[in-house]
Amino acid sequence: MQIHESAEDYLETILRLSKRQGQVRSIDIVNELGYSKPSVSVAMKRLRENGYITMDEEGFITLNPSGEEIAVRIYTRHYLLTQFLRKLGVSEETAAADACKIEHDLSDETFEKITEHALHYMQVEPPDFSR
Repeated sequence: MQIHESAEDYLETILRLSKRQGQVRSIDIVNELGYSKPSVSVAMKRLRENGYITMDEEGFITLNPSGEEIAVRIYTRHYLLTQFLRKLGVSEETAAADACKIEHDLSDETFEKITEHALHYMQVEPPDFSR
């Protein structure tokens, strides 16, 4: 599954917002990411056209199964990498920023080994996706 980094970021943001506030609209994404309304609108159109999201008549955005799969994968990477870096002594802000840079490009093998180490030796907890 080949998807652009920016699309992954949008899907991850939709997932985080939906977990935090229930329903998500484009304006929530604008406010969360600090992007312009037209940029978010174009991105939502592309995600819709590619089958990653649906948008109802009131403008509420829902992740489709393919979009949710990508969002969960990216969020999990971001979360675990952030926690891993924090356990190493990196500040919260720097750890989150660096995790965002790393999450898209890290190989599955390397991420698997970091996760294994973080969960078993550093007492990092996996993300909780329950509501």
